[in-house]
Amino acid sequence: MSDFEISEYSATELEERVVDIARVAKVVKGGRRFNFRVTVVVGDGRGNVGVGVGKANAVPDAMRKASDRARKNMHKVSIYKSTIPHEVIGKVAGSKILLKPASPGTGVIAGGGVRAVVEAAGISDILTKSLGSSNILNVVFATLKALDQLKTPEIEAARRGKTPKDVTPFWDRRKNA
Repeated sequence: MSDFEISEYSATELEERVVDIARVAKVVKGGRRFNFRVTVVVGDGRGNVGVGVGKANAVPDAMRKASDRARKNMHKVSIYKSTIPHEVIGKVAGSKILLKPASPGTGVIAGGGVRAVVEAAGISDILTKSLGSSNILNVVFATLKALDQLKTPEIEAARRGKTPKDVTPFWDRRKNA
């Protein structure tokens, strides 16, 4: 499935989470004009996740716009069992997000926007740390950028010239030895 073919999903299959609702102002001659900015994360829980931002005069309109943009902006994420295949850092503007694989049973150790993105993607065991700015928009986009950098163990092993068993997380190597 390509990143742009989301028509096969029905509205009930995708999990939708509102990450942020902000009132933004534009100063004009007569005073301030207020709008609402909504950030929405949409995912199927099986490795596809999208982020959308919508602005409108009313919150419901902004939510609808953000949801539509998130569905159009879906990304495929490499998942290894219930975690991610390897450690990765995503950077957007001043935000840096570190994502580390975690052993089964750890859960999602993340806050705010990072938690919404990784849970929507279907990752249930992960360790995360926000290293830079805490701006919610940049944190969400940095998490998405980090997830885009993930490669499957097979692809990473071929790139390094090793076997896929050598690049799997250490707890799986221990079991198989």
